[in-house]
Amino acid sequence: MSDERAPEVSPAAADDVRDALPDDLDARGLVGVYLFPDNSRRRIPGAIYVAMAAVCLLVWLVRHAHQPVLVNRGYVLAAILLGAFGLLCITSGWRMHLDEKQALSAATAAVGFPVGHASAQLAWRGLRSRPTWRILCYSIEEPPRQRGFVLIDAVDGRVIERLAEDNPETDWEGQGEAR
Repeated sequence: MSDERAPEVSPAAADDVRDALPDDLDARGLVGVYLFPDNSRRRIPGAIYVAMAAVCLLVWLVRHAHQPVLVNRGYVLAAILLGAFGLLCITSGWRMHLDEKQALSAATAAVGFPVGHASAQLAWRGLRSRPTWRILCYSIEEPPRQRGFVLIDAVDGRVIERLAEDNPETDWEGQGEAR
């Protein structure tokens, strides 16, 4: 019998990082205020797509009569698809004028009760991905007697929807016991 052992995994292979967030999106170890990246950054790749569409169309216009096998209708199709997607990226690159602190203040005014704990999340809605703050908030009492959920447009600051109700989870007695 031969002595077969499982191959050892080197510590470097065990710690091999396959994917990582860009530094401006990585919030680990952050001390201080976190600034959400602005949606208007979507315009940069949109402009690149439109430029590539223009190059594809220009190549087809100049060379399709001389090299119909190499430069065919695929260039036109690529130009149309790249151009359409590029325009979608450019038009969905909304500049946000409302940060999470302003959104939390607007949500407090919208629900109509003093807010204690609150949470803000940035989401997108619609085909053109308009940025929207989703705010979940609880009243200041312990345990909170009311809760609210507010959607606020991050571009113009208007309240899109709001829900304020009595908190059905006010009876915390016996919640931790096994049944």
